[in-house]
Amino acid sequence: MQQKAEQNTELVATEQQYGEDPTAVRETDQYRAEYIQSFVEKWDELIDWEGRAESEGRFFIDVLRSRGAHTVLDVAAGTGFHSVRLLEAGFDVTTCDGSAAMLARAFENGKQRQLILKTVQSDWRWLSKDVNGKFDAIICLGNSFTHLFDENDRRRALAEFYACLKHDGVLILDQRNYDAILDKGFSTQHKYYYCGDQVVAEPEYVDDGLTRFRYSFPDGSQYNLNMCPIRKNYMRKLLREAGFQTIRTYGDFQESHEEYDPDFFVHVAEKTFIEDAGQPEDETLADTAQAAADTAEAYYDDKAADQFYFNIWGGEDIHVGLYETTKDIKEASHLTVRKMCEKSGKVDADTKVLDIGAGYGGSARVIAREYGAPVVALNISEIQNERDRQLNREQKLDHLVTVKHGSYEDIPEADESFDLVWSQDAILHSGNKRKVFEEVFRVLKPGGRFIFTDPMQADVVSDPALLQPVLDRLHLDNMGSFALYRKLAREAGFTEGEHLELTHNLRTHYARVAEEVKADYDNLVKLSAEDYLQRMLKGLDAWVTAADAGNLAWGILLFQKPEAI
Repeated sequence: MQQKAEQNTELVATEQQYGEDPTAVRETDQYRAEYIQSFVEKWDELIDWEGRAESEGRFFIDVLRSRGAHTVLDVAAGTGFHSVRLLEAGFDVTTCDGSAAMLARAFENGKQRQLILKTVQSDWRWLSKDVNGKFDAIICLGNSFTHLFDENDRRRALAEFYACLKHDGVLILDQRNYDAILDKGFSTQHKYYYCGDQVVAEPEYVDDGLTRFRYSFPDGSQYNLNMCPIRKNYMRKLLREAGFQTIRTYGDFQESHEEYDPDFFVHVAEKTFIEDAGQPEDETLADTAQAAADTAEAYYDDKAADQFYFNIWGGEDIHVGLYETTKDIKEASHLTVRKMCEKSGKVDADTKVLDIGAGYGGSARVIAREYGAPVVALNISEIQNERDRQLNREQKLDHLVTVKHGSYEDIPEADESFDLVWSQDAILHSGNKRKVFEEVFRVLKPGGRFIFTDPMQADVVSDPALLQPVLDRLHLDNMGSFALYRKLAREAGFTEGEHLELTHNLRTHYARVAEEVKADYDNLVKLSAEDYLQRMLKGLDAWVTAADAGNLAWGILLFQKPEAI
């Protein structure tokens, strides 16, 4: 106890200490010297308990209750806001912080509300030595995790969190949107976290390794915090590598959000073991595949993207169309569905169909309506899935079309359960295309067929520099090609069927979408964000340029699983 007391110099320090060059201070232990008593005494002015309670509503309470949590370890308690709120909601809370000054203030805040907090001072890197037992949930809030500058410290802390959770526990961890700060500059509405309207909190210095925040109070006093600007997808990667099985990320408490809009991200990471998840043979490939899946999910769950694709790209069908007989995007998109139905062989009420990357489910509804076939629509975007379910109900097809959230790299269906697997312009988002073919082969019955379209790169790319903007737009290192897909299909066990090369439609499609955006720009701005539309126009132009250079390909590919011998 005496050693810990000697370390708690923030209780007697009168000034923050950063040395001659504050921007050179990038050490995890610096937080002890930052939260001095005088700064902590003003912290609640910055938080504004009433404002923050109103802004976040019941988000954390609902997340915890939905997962059956009762015992909660608040590891970054600060002045106790969340510990008090959760106690008042009936949770069994242990209040923990590395700062003695913060912990003392939290205890006093609890007493003022007739609550006695169970407090523990602990550095996260040695958390399991200081707390007893295991918890249903751990919360690490207030952007606190970004005090950790060293990657080994970050991994050690997450390992300690994991160890202190029960087998089905959940970690809720938040962070500032450093992607926006690093890429676009700092802006904030102070609507959700730091709600004190008399306090200015903003960065005075930013680089890839440091965001130095300045906090200015009404009495003229100023304080600083040096934080490590951790990017969202890197944080998700650390959580996966720590062992968490399922991670959902919210932007300002909303599951669907634009990439740069939220002030804060909240990661909900679940420890529950996934049966037969197995250990990937190639962990690098698995990480790449997961990152690609995360990017695709976040992109299509974005509200602006949803409005754009549904209202402009083709409505129920958000894929490349056939333009030989029409210039209308929706009609051209529907013609692609018709052509694929024609090429896919016999389809009737006895044909079980799986649509992977189903989007809004337009193709699934055509198959169900016109052939009476039952269809499972598998898709990674929940915002698209909700619209898909709504359209199924409206068109009275929900008894034939079942919408499931999931990835085509890990299809949640039994072996040999489908006669036809269908996909339109979705596989390009995969970070492990080989796995997609293996999964499709697995779920197909002997003799089953796999028909799909996909925007691809040409077998021989004439000018890689013109292809790169397309890859950057998709956050990919490469795309599929006719040659690659034939190779992957053979290696998975498929026999080759008919293939239609229809690349000219790809160029026409992206050009037509750009024309429609420009023609109806003022109305679209009301549905989508202007910066989103500008990025989209730039991306569409990159597709047209790459197509004109002969770098892209598109068409219908058909493969068959051999009949059982």
